Amino acid sequence: MADRDPEAIKQEIDRARDQLAATVDSLAERANPRHLADDLKIRVIGFVTKPPVAITLAGIGSVVVFVVIRRIKNR
Repeated sequence: MADRDPEAIKQEIDRARDQLAATVDSLAERANPRHLADDLKIRVIGFVTKPPVAITLAGIGSVVVFVVIRRIKNR
């Protein structure tokens, strides 16, 4: 094995440490529960606001309201 300059080894260690710190910070940000909840909220809102989904949900809501009103009247 060739002898390596201690300063070069130190620089490699410093670069590796910086890369590892950046990776850990990135993973911590992605695993943040608040960040995950916000991402999920954005995806759900995006899905629900699609026209076919919105129409389907409106139809289901209408049926539920109709059934509830009918049960209240039949008491």
